[in-house]
This record gives sequence, structure tokens and C-alpha cells, in this order.
Amino acid sequence: MKYMGSKNRIAKEILPIILKDRKPNRWYVEPFVGGANMIDKVDGLRIGNDVNKYLIALLKHLQENIPFNPPHISEDEYKKIQHHKSIYPDWLVGYVGFNLTFGAKWFGGYGRSKAGDRNYENEAQQNLKAQQNNLIGIDFRCGSYFDMDIPPNSIIYCDPPYAGTCGYHNKFYSSQFWEWARRRAKEGHSVFVSEYVAPKDFKCVWSKELLSTVSRKEYKTNVEKLFVPDF
Repeated sequence: MKYMGSKNRIAKEILPIILKDRKPNRWYVEPFVGGANMIDKVDGLRIGNDVNKYLIALLKHLQENIPFNPPHISEDEYKKIQHHKSIYPDWLVGYVGFNLTFGAKWFGGYGRSKAGDRNYENEAQQNLKAQQNNLIGIDFRCGSYFDMDIPPNSIIYCDPPYAGTCGYHNKFYSSQFWEWARRRAKEGHSVFVSEYVAPKDFKCVWSKELLSTVSRKEYKTNVEKLFVPDF
């Protein structure tokens, strides 16, 4: 799925690190499941949580409606859905808000397709259809990571909104998140966090320089890192 900050490009590099010591019947949990581009590559017991109700509604819709067959959405319809979300199904709002927008930023502007250029709508649909079967069996939940009920001794992979970035659906407090991550580690969970920076009591176990899109004509390079508790 198109999603801002997706880890699809690096999943094959960091998942072996995250899952290295996983035992049978051990839960894999993502408190910030986003576009499910990591969890869809994991098998076994899985929980995918996100605070955005439209996103979770879309993921559940994809689980239950194979193959995915959404209606065509024009730019005018996109704007109607953006400004009148309550009159549309939640899954449709999620589909349009994330997948038909440039850069996968939540309602960040209609991804126009031009003659001879990429077709954003068709591309989004094909990506979702290709992902559907890998979503079967995931326990998708909607709510704050802070209130999650996590099975004992789980593997918890966190991809929270990065400090200093923008464009997410809800305001996020990084310091509160890191304290939550510390508590989960002390409870016996294996905690992994994707971020650019982390507090001193977390160590980097993987990093890679990646190019990311800022606007239609602007790109920047960031160093993606994977952190674990170091205490």
C-alpha cells in the first residue's frame, strides 16, 4: 500500500534482524501498522494496530473483499470525500486519503495522471490487490498504541511518526513514545524501533541511507535506522 514513510523498501533487510529469535506461536505486533508493508511479509500470529480509523477500515476491507474493486475516483470526487468524510464508508476515505494522493500524504493533493505518465489510480489498485492475500489472518485493531493490549513476550516493531516530520493524521509526542517503549522492554517484550534518532539508552543495530520524496520536484536523503533498548 502507498503510505508515507513506508518500510517496504527495507523490509527484507530489517525483518531478519527483528525475527531472528522468534519462536513458534510468538506474537509479532506493530502498534503503528501504517500501510502494512512490513507485517504483510511476516507469518504466524500478528497484530497490526493504528490510530487512524480510516486506515484500519481499509485494511479490514481488503481482507474481506478479494479481489479489491474500488470505484473510479475523479479529482472532484476526491475533494468531496476529503471535505465530507462522514457521508462515505470509512474504508473508501482511507483508500482515497492515502492511495490517491501524491506522496501518500494524508489527503495531500490528488495524484493526477497525465497522458504518457504513470497512472496513480491504477498503480494504487494494483498494489493493493497484490497485497491482499498477505493480509489474511492479521488481527487489525484501531486505537492508540498507548492503550494496546499486547500478548506477553511479544516481538514489537514500532514505526512511529518520526520526530520533526509532518503530514501525519494525529499529533504525536515522541518523548512519551520512548518512555512507553522502555516500559514494554522491561516487561519482557523484544522492542525494535525505526527512527532517524533515538535516546541514548537505545542503540542502533542497522542503518541505511535512502532517498525520499519531498514534493513532485524535490527529494532528500535520510539515514534510516533500527534501534533496540540498550539497558
